Amino acid sequence: MERTGTLFVISAPSGAGKGTMLTALLAADPGLVRTVSVTTRTPRDGETDGVHYYFVDAGVFERCIQEDRFLEWATVHERHYGTLKSELDRQLEKGRDVVLELDVQGMRNLKALRSDVVSIFIAPPSFEELERRILKRGQVSPGELRTRLRTAEMELQSKDQYDHIVINDDLDRAVARTAEIIRGERERRDRG
Repeated sequence: MERTGTLFVISAPSGAGKGTMLTALLAADPGLVRTVSVTTRTPRDGETDGVHYYFVDAGVFERCIQEDRFLEWATVHERHYGTLKSELDRQLEKGRDVVLELDVQGMRNLKALRSDVVSIFIAPPSFEELERRILKRGQVSPGELRTRLRTAEMELQSKDQYDHIVINDDLDRAVARTAEIIRGERERRDRG
């Protein structure tokens, strides 16, 4: 029997480094893939439609909801994000391990639907460091900073709902720890 892939969910507050960590994990592990999510936000510099996200308007996103095409969807910072069922199923059926980058709400929704989710929360070493990282990115208005920090506080309060917590105080160490978790879950699945 061909093995089905494992579904990993990684969440973190804005500025905790999950994007950088995911890039490193995916580059180092050819058995790990990422699905392309749908969003109503505008592309950032360097982002490509169909590669980083499917960038759509609110009308298209709403049609996907009505047609039940999303496995999960959420509103984050006034923008919509969703995971297409077809994207996830296609990868898992090929035996690939899939990593989804979801917020806390998305993780909860997914865990309510599926029992095979392995959740990993990436936490900053401190709230002050998180604020510093967000400011270092630039292009954040004072209002957006307040919103992101409020959201981060709520997300950090939910970290104990995850199967694993990784503190990103050192990028290489955090990536290595996350890779170790993924290997351990694969070994557990293969034994079971």
